[in-house]
Amino acid sequence: MKLEWFGHVIDGKEVPSASGETFTSIDPYTQQAWAEIPRGDAEDVRRAVLSARTAFDEGRWPRMGFAERGRLIHRFADLIEAHATELAMADTRDMGKPISQSRDNDVPRTAMNFRFFADHARLSTGETLPMDTGHHAFTRFDPAGVVAAVAPWNFPMMLESWKVAPALAWGNTVVLKPAEDTPTSATIMARLAIEAGIPPGVFNVVHGFGPNAAGQALTEHPDVDRITFTGESGTGRVIAAAGARNLVPVSLELGGKGANIVFDDAELDNAVSWSIRAIFTNTGQVCVAGSRLYVHRAIYDEFMRRFVEQATAMVIGDPKDDKTQIGPLASMEHFGKVSQYVAEVEPDGGHVETGGVLDGWRVAPTVVTGLGQNSRHARDEIFGPVVVAIPFDTEDEAVELANDSRYGLNAMLFTENLSRAHRVSSRLNAGSVWVNCFFIRDLRAPFGGSGDSGIGREGGNFSREFFTEPKAVVMQIDQQQPSH
Repeated sequence: MKLEWFGHVIDGKEVPSASGETFTSIDPYTQQAWAEIPRGDAEDVRRAVLSARTAFDEGRWPRMGFAERGRLIHRFADLIEAHATELAMADTRDMGKPISQSRDNDVPRTAMNFRFFADHARLSTGETLPMDTGHHAFTRFDPAGVVAAVAPWNFPMMLESWKVAPALAWGNTVVLKPAEDTPTSATIMARLAIEAGIPPGVFNVVHGFGPNAAGQALTEHPDVDRITFTGESGTGRVIAAAGARNLVPVSLELGGKGANIVFDDAELDNAVSWSIRAIFTNTGQVCVAGSRLYVHRAIYDEFMRRFVEQATAMVIGDPKDDKTQIGPLASMEHFGKVSQYVAEVEPDGGHVETGGVLDGWRVAPTVVTGLGQNSRHARDEIFGPVVVAIPFDTEDEAVELANDSRYGLNAMLFTENLSRAHRVSSRLNAGSVWVNCFFIRDLRAPFGGSGDSGIGREGGNFSREFFTEPKAVVMQIDQQQPSH
């Protein structure tokens, strides 16, 4: 089978690596190579950053008005929607994501991210600060420069757009390095950006690996002005150190081990339905997955009966089939990691209520009971379709269990008591808390976490402040001589 080609995009052209080296993208369902990708190195990064630097320093993009930039970004979003099938299939073939999720969720969210930030930048306001001294102060938000965006493999195009969209909307230029396991949708988006009329050098894509390769060269490059990274916590520490050496601001959205608390006054059908979605969407490969399930002891048996029943009924199959809800894991390496955790449940004293390891890089929706809070399964980010259920007795105990984690990305709680909802959500150490739902987003709100879940927030004005250099301008109104 002839492999499809997806190149770097540098200075408005799709190109191979300077070295001529390539690697392949593997379809996790067929376990066969389907695409050939240029293997980038420091030279390709140098060319891409130079292109972005020139476009920022000499080009029109940072100097356009918000309305003109916004029109081009909206045209880009139009093309993303027009190429929905192509983009969705690229992510599905790269990582095994069910096509219904990549097509019906990820593509619309990708387009929405570009539309939102184009409009948000145009409609944002600064501050005016009248002064008592015959002067007047106001604020500006000027683009920061060249943005290095390093994206993860679990939501490729959607999380790439979460970084690229605000950076472009505020007048920056971008070098995007997609994950090596999921490279193809990034090239497709860059092709569409060129078609939309976004100038050469404004949006560049360099493929390749991380350490001692394209990723390291990009995050250490002295001409980069911002680094935004989503991925694993250990890699985040390395990138933070690289940013520190160059005094470059870094935004890190890292791992998670989301707590999902179900109180005894929860509406059970709603709680079960959202809890299933919270852990098994994208085959559990979600940083905000509700992988720690805490259920009040009074309803534990009934909740778990319904939860296990729904988990067992999920459709496992070909991710290109609309009926499939659970596809393969994204790579052989990741399948090995998740499989090992499942294999160690019973030796560690737990019980698998349903699920387990299948052939073909597949793990069925797996519900684990009988393990305590200090078990590896309840503390480590497994990043697969594996949930650990633990009963609790009091509200204080539930909060203590939820907060007993090195991660602080997100949490969920289910209750029909409004006072409890406010009280508990205020006590949870999490960047996002969902009450009676999961992963409902307002793009104006901050997104990010604390501890091993990262540094900083993005979204709305939080993205504006990261991707710009806020500036104070002070003007004299009354012509007065300075006093001596």
